[in-house]
This record gives sequence, structure tokens and C-alpha cells, in this order.
Amino acid sequence: MDKQTEIELQAAAFRRLQQHLMTDRTDVQNIDMMNLTGFCRNCLSRWYQEAANERGIDMTKDQGREAFYGMTMADWKANFQTDASPQQQAAFEQGGDH
Repeated sequence: MDKQTEIELQAAAFRRLQQHLMTDRTDVQNIDMMNLTGFCRNCLSRWYQEAANERGIDMTKDQGREAFYGMTMADWKANFQTDASPQQQAAFEQGGDH
């Protein structure tokens, strides 16, 4: 496989992951993702921002989140985020490297 095709496939897989997290599974909370996988939607949006910044594209944290979430963080929270349970919060605290 040539390098350009590999990049295109990686980008397609990323877009599908983004769609899955932003459209198909809005019920899955970021804290649950952090507790189970060590990353969440915010991590993905930060990695997106960092990649842009590394390429000389000026992008803020909020701009990175909006690019990944497809809406502002405030809108996402209002529409989809629920309060963390004491158990979720305890697991998050024990997770350490966040």
C-alpha cells in the first residue's frame, strides 16, 4: 500500500471514530471512556489541536474541541453530558495519569 492511501485510510478511520463518538454513542460519557481506556473525546480533540499546532496552524483548545465535537463544548455538555456518579469519580481519581 502506498503512503498516501495509508494516510487516507487512517483519516477515514478517524472520521468514523469521531462519528461513532459524536453521533452513534452520545450516551457514553467521557469519564467512562477515561476510566476504561485512558482517553476520551477531550483527549482526541486535544490531539487534533496539537497536530494542527505542530503544523503551524493556530488552533486553541476550544477551537480543537469544536472541530472534533462539531459544536461548542457548552452545547455538548448541555445536550449530552451527565453528572458523574460518586463511583465514576472515584474510579477516575484512582486512575492517576489524567
